[in-house]
Amino acid sequence: MRVEVAYALPEKQKIIALEVEEGCTVREAVRRSNINVFFPEVDLEAVKVGIFGKAVRNAEEQVLKEGERVELYRELKVDPKQARANRAEKNTKD
Repeated sequence: MRVEVAYALPEKQKIIALEVEEGCTVREAVRRSNINVFFPEVDLEAVKVGIFGKAVRNAEEQVLKEGERVELYRELKVDPKQARANRAEKNTKD
């Protein structure tokens, strides 16, 4: 079956299509993608992942379905709540 593994930085994105057997887990697809060749900073064993934007809790056990796209998530530089607070504070000063 065909699945995809995707990772994106603001300046660079990559989607890798894979053929995997039925029963392949999310983590196994991430490993097989070798996406760390393009993004060496990505730890394939620890990176947080999701399928079509929905977080996967246990990538070692979650089995993929035909056509699904596994997305690798970057760590946030700033907590979204803090970012909103920072913007609000800046807007009150303007």
